Amino acid sequence: MSQFRPGQSGNPAGRPRGARSKITVAVETLIDAASTDIANKAIELARAGDPTMIRALLDRAAPPRRDRHIPFELPPMEKAADAVKAAAAIAQAVADGELTPSEARELSDFVANYAKALEISDLEARLQRLEAANGTRRCACRATDRAAD
Repeated sequence: MSQFRPGQSGNPAGRPRGARSKITVAVETLIDAASTDIANKAIELARAGDPTMIRALLDRAAPPRRDRHIPFELPPMEKAADAVKAAAAIAQAVADGELTPSEARELSDFVANYAKALEISDLEARLQRLEAANGTRRCACRATDRAAD
């Protein structure tokens, strides 16, 4: 058995959260003081053709976009079976060069998730219709029903 409770520090007198060491503060102070010189040197190296420095500066100035709008119109999906048409449209767009394979993968994941949601919704509606037709009703607490028996 542990002597400390969950969420309780084993060293309550330890360093406060977010505190930085003296060395970290000293290095940050030196960097801040030389930041203009460092930036100028980085620009000088990039102008001289240093590919690493060019990439570093460009990544800071215009970082790569992680997500973007894909101009592609999916066919309407009203039931899970419509996902086949959507997947075929995506495959054709890749074949035609309208979409990259990675864009197609993202769209395919979207279509699969949407189709699954449609399928679940359809199954729920069918189950409710069957229960209504049979005069039965589901109970979310099956375990308590069994315990009462």
